Amino acid sequence: MATEATFTVPADQFPLGTVFAQLPNVTVELERLIPSRDVVIPYFWVRGTEAEDIEGEFADHPGVKHIQLVDSVENEYLLRVEWSLEYDDVLSVLIEADIPLIKATGTNRQWTFDIRGDTRSDVATFHSRCRELDIPVTLTELHALTPVETETEAALTDTQQEALVLAYERGYFESPREVTMEELGDELGISQQAIASRLRRGMKHILGSTLPETKKPNH
Repeated sequence: MATEATFTVPADQFPLGTVFAQLPNVTVELERLIPSRDVVIPYFWVRGTEAEDIEGEFADHPGVKHIQLVDSVENEYLLRVEWSLEYDDVLSVLIEADIPLIKATGTNRQWTFDIRGDTRSDVATFHSRCRELDIPVTLTELHALTPVETETEAALTDTQQEALVLAYERGYFESPREVTMEELGDELGISQQAIASRLRRGMKHILGSTLPETKKPNH
């Protein structure tokens, strides 16, 4: 089933993030486009500034070859960017995995990427590849393309969902297990006890919302 996911990346971990050092209050939004080797999201908007030389506000970055101002309306600027696809970042992984980018917005706090995979496995592959390349992505939302969010998804917190997705990707639920609780905790940067708690609470929510007429505990 087609699945949409939302990932966040620290502001300075994406090529266009260099602008926030000079213009901390701006918002950067990439124009939606299905990634391909020939044309990779060539346009983006910068909003919330009246910079005279908006192109000059972007410091050199190995992920960007060239940036050019295309148009401006008051404090909004449309720019064209030529990416360096040899640089490993979220966009290069999206191209490699052939996953469409639905939306991408950056602020001085973080970048937020909304993507869509034909299956949940596609999203898992993207997530795993980012981790292999040490791209610090954090999964914040994951849901199938259904008209109404399921009770299960609504019950899970972001951290529980992230832990469950990672555990599934790494083979924690396989028999025999392909990863230990300690290894999962190390990957998320939390203790073994914390990852165990997230998995336990997440599974409890899933069972409580999917099993028919489950009796709720009194405690």
